[in-house]
Amino acid sequence: MSRLSGKGWFNDLMNIHFRSVWFRAVAFTFMWWMLTAGSVNSWLVGAPVVLVATLISMVLVPPFSCSVVGSVRFVPFFIWHSLRGGADVAWRAFHPKMPIAPGLVEFPLRLPPGMSRVFMVNTVSLLPGTLSVELGANRLKVHVLDTRKNVLSELIRLEQIIAKMFNTSLQDAKGDECNEEI
Repeated sequence: MSRLSGKGWFNDLMNIHFRSVWFRAVAFTFMWWMLTAGSVNSWLVGAPVVLVATLISMVLVPPFSCSVVGSVRFVPFFIWHSLRGGADVAWRAFHPKMPIAPGLVEFPLRLPPGMSRVFMVNTVSLLPGTLSVELGANRLKVHVLDTRKNVLSELIRLEQIIAKMFNTSLQDAKGDECNEEI
Protein backbone atom coordinates (compact mmCIF):
# COMPACT_ATOMS: atom_id res chain seq x y z
CA MET A 1 0.00 0.00 0.00
CA SER A 2 2.97 2.30 -0.42
CA ARG A 3 1.22 4.13 -3.24
CA LEU A 4 -1.37 5.56 -0.82
CA SER A 5 -0.71 9.13 0.37
CA GLY A 6 -1.98 8.83 3.93
CA LYS A 7 -4.45 11.73 3.41
CA GLY A 8 -7.44 9.45 3.70
CA TRP A 9 -8.92 6.69 1.62
CA PHE A 10 -11.19 9.01 -0.37
CA ASN A 11 -8.31 11.27 -1.49
CA ASP A 12 -6.26 8.20 -2.37
CA LEU A 13 -9.16 6.79 -4.36
CA MET A 14 -9.50 10.06 -6.29
CA ASN A 15 -5.77 10.00 -7.15
CA ILE A 16 -6.03 6.60 -8.82
CA HIS A 17 -6.23 6.65 -12.61
CA PHE A 18 -9.80 7.59 -13.52
CA ARG A 19 -9.63 5.89 -16.91
CA SER A 20 -8.65 2.59 -15.30
CA VAL A 21 -11.51 2.83 -12.79
CA TRP A 22 -13.95 3.67 -15.58
CA PHE A 23 -12.78 0.79 -17.79
CA ARG A 24 -13.03 -1.74 -14.97
CA ALA A 25 -16.46 -0.50 -13.89
CA VAL A 26 -17.73 -0.83 -17.46
CA ALA A 27 -16.19 -4.31 -17.76
CA PHE A 28 -17.79 -5.50 -14.50
CA THR A 29 -21.11 -3.92 -15.49
CA PHE A 30 -21.02 -5.78 -18.80
CA MET A 31 -20.16 -9.05 -17.03
CA TRP A 32 -23.07 -8.60 -14.60
CA TRP A 33 -25.41 -7.78 -17.46
CA MET A 34 -24.31 -10.95 -19.30
CA LEU A 35 -24.59 -13.14 -16.19
CA THR A 36 -28.12 -11.95 -15.46
CA ALA A 37 -29.29 -11.96 -19.08
CA GLY A 38 -30.05 -8.23 -18.83
CA SER A 39 -32.57 -8.59 -16.03
CA VAL A 40 -33.47 -5.13 -14.69
CA ASN A 41 -34.41 -6.53 -11.27
CA SER A 42 -30.88 -7.84 -10.74
CA TRP A 43 -29.40 -4.36 -10.55
CA LEU A 44 -30.45 -3.96 -6.89
CA VAL A 45 -27.72 -6.45 -6.13
CA GLY A 46 -25.65 -5.82 -9.27
CA ALA A 47 -24.85 -2.14 -8.71
CA PRO A 48 -23.20 -2.70 -5.30
CA VAL A 49 -21.43 -5.82 -6.62
CA VAL A 50 -20.02 -3.88 -9.57
CA LEU A 51 -18.86 -1.07 -7.27
CA VAL A 52 -17.18 -3.43 -4.79
CA ALA A 53 -15.60 -5.52 -7.56
CA THR A 54 -14.19 -2.37 -9.17
CA LEU A 55 -12.70 -1.11 -5.90
CA ILE A 56 -11.23 -4.49 -4.98
CA SER A 57 -9.71 -4.88 -8.44
CA MET A 58 -8.02 -1.49 -8.08
CA VAL A 59 -6.32 -2.69 -4.90
CA LEU A 60 -5.42 -6.20 -6.09
CA VAL A 61 -4.35 -5.20 -9.61
CA PRO A 62 -3.11 -1.60 -9.53
CA PRO A 63 -3.47 0.43 -12.74
CA PHE A 64 -0.76 -0.09 -15.32
CA SER A 65 0.08 1.50 -18.62
CA CYS A 66 -0.48 -0.47 -21.81
CA SER A 67 0.34 0.76 -25.31
CA VAL A 68 -2.27 0.12 -27.98
CA VAL A 69 0.43 0.10 -30.67
CA GLY A 70 2.57 -2.27 -28.58
CA SER A 71 -0.41 -4.56 -28.04
CA VAL A 72 -1.21 -4.60 -31.75
CA ARG A 73 2.43 -5.51 -32.48
CA PHE A 74 2.35 -8.28 -29.87
CA VAL A 75 -0.62 -10.13 -31.41
CA PRO A 76 1.01 -11.14 -34.74
CA PHE A 77 4.26 -11.98 -32.90
CA PHE A 78 2.36 -14.29 -30.55
CA ILE A 79 0.28 -15.88 -33.33
CA TRP A 80 3.33 -16.49 -35.53
CA HIS A 81 5.41 -18.00 -32.71
CA SER A 82 2.46 -20.13 -31.57
CA LEU A 83 1.92 -21.55 -35.06
CA ARG A 84 5.61 -22.02 -35.76
CA GLY A 85 6.23 -23.54 -32.34
CA GLY A 86 3.20 -25.80 -32.61
CA ALA A 87 4.37 -27.12 -35.98
CA ASP A 88 7.87 -27.66 -34.54
CA VAL A 89 6.53 -29.57 -31.52
CA ALA A 90 4.29 -31.71 -33.76
CA TRP A 91 7.21 -32.47 -36.10
CA ARG A 92 9.40 -33.52 -33.16
CA ALA A 93 6.64 -35.67 -31.65
CA PHE A 94 5.97 -37.58 -34.89
CA HIS A 95 9.61 -37.83 -36.02
CA PRO A 96 10.87 -41.42 -35.74
CA LYS A 97 14.03 -40.34 -33.86
CA MET A 98 12.14 -37.77 -31.72
CA PRO A 99 14.83 -35.06 -31.98
CA ILE A 100 14.50 -33.41 -28.59
CA ALA A 101 17.07 -32.31 -26.04
CA PRO A 102 14.96 -31.15 -23.10
CA GLY A 103 16.46 -29.02 -20.39
CA LEU A 104 16.21 -25.91 -18.31
CA VAL A 105 17.35 -22.47 -19.37
CA GLU A 106 17.81 -19.59 -16.95
CA PHE A 107 16.85 -16.23 -18.37
CA PRO A 108 17.82 -12.98 -16.60
CA LEU A 109 14.68 -10.83 -16.54
CA ARG A 110 15.05 -7.14 -17.32
CA LEU A 111 11.36 -6.30 -17.03
CA PRO A 112 10.49 -4.52 -13.78
CA PRO A 113 8.40 -6.45 -11.24
CA GLY A 114 4.67 -6.09 -11.80
CA MET A 115 2.15 -6.75 -14.52
CA SER A 116 4.66 -6.76 -17.40
CA ARG A 117 6.77 -9.46 -15.72
CA VAL A 118 3.68 -11.57 -14.93
CA PHE A 119 2.58 -11.24 -18.55
CA MET A 120 6.03 -12.37 -19.73
CA VAL A 121 6.02 -15.46 -17.50
CA ASN A 122 2.53 -16.46 -18.62
CA THR A 123 3.27 -15.83 -22.30
CA VAL A 124 6.37 -18.04 -22.18
CA SER A 125 4.21 -20.88 -20.85
CA LEU A 126 1.67 -20.39 -23.65
CA LEU A 127 4.25 -20.69 -26.42
CA PRO A 128 4.78 -24.27 -27.65
CA GLY A 129 7.96 -25.99 -26.53
CA THR A 130 8.51 -23.76 -23.50
CA LEU A 131 7.19 -23.75 -19.96
CA SER A 132 7.95 -21.27 -17.19
CA VAL A 133 9.19 -23.33 -14.26
CA GLU A 134 10.39 -20.90 -11.62
CA LEU A 135 10.37 -17.14 -11.18
CA GLY A 136 13.18 -15.73 -9.06
CA ALA A 137 13.93 -12.14 -8.10
CA ASN A 138 15.41 -11.32 -11.51
CA ARG A 139 15.46 -14.70 -13.22
CA LEU A 140 13.05 -16.93 -15.06
CA LYS A 141 13.77 -20.64 -15.31
CA VAL A 142 12.25 -22.08 -18.48
CA HIS A 143 11.88 -25.71 -19.53
CA VAL A 144 12.53 -26.10 -23.26
CA LEU A 145 12.14 -29.08 -25.58
CA ASP A 146 15.44 -28.48 -27.34
CA THR A 147 18.34 -26.75 -25.59
CA ARG A 148 20.24 -26.75 -28.89
CA LYS A 149 17.88 -24.10 -30.27
CA ASN A 150 18.61 -20.44 -29.58
CA VAL A 151 15.80 -20.01 -27.07
CA LEU A 152 17.51 -17.13 -25.28
CA SER A 153 17.34 -14.83 -28.31
CA GLU A 154 13.62 -15.57 -28.66
CA LEU A 155 13.07 -14.79 -24.97
CA ILE A 156 15.00 -11.52 -25.34
CA ARG A 157 12.82 -10.56 -28.32
CA LEU A 158 9.65 -11.46 -26.41
CA GLU A 159 10.80 -9.38 -23.44
CA GLN A 160 11.46 -6.37 -25.70
CA ILE A 161 8.00 -6.61 -27.28
CA ILE A 162 6.32 -6.88 -23.87
CA ALA A 163 8.32 -3.88 -22.61
CA LYS A 164 6.97 -1.81 -25.52
CA MET A 165 3.47 -3.14 -24.90
CA PHE A 166 3.55 -2.03 -21.24
CA ASN A 167 5.37 1.27 -21.90
CA THR A 168 8.26 0.27 -19.67
CA SER A 169 12.01 0.25 -20.05
CA LEU A 170 14.18 -2.79 -19.54
CA GLN A 171 16.48 -2.75 -16.52
CA ASP A 172 20.09 -3.90 -16.49
CA ALA A 173 20.44 -7.63 -15.99
CA LYS A 174 22.84 -6.97 -13.07
CA GLY A 175 25.75 -8.41 -15.07
CA ASP A 176 24.39 -11.97 -14.82
CA GLU A 177 24.94 -14.25 -17.74
CA CYS A 178 22.34 -16.58 -19.16
CA ASN A 179 22.96 -20.13 -17.97
CA GLU A 180 21.80 -23.32 -19.57
CA GLU A 181 21.34 -26.48 -17.54
CA ILE A 182 20.79 -29.85 -19.12
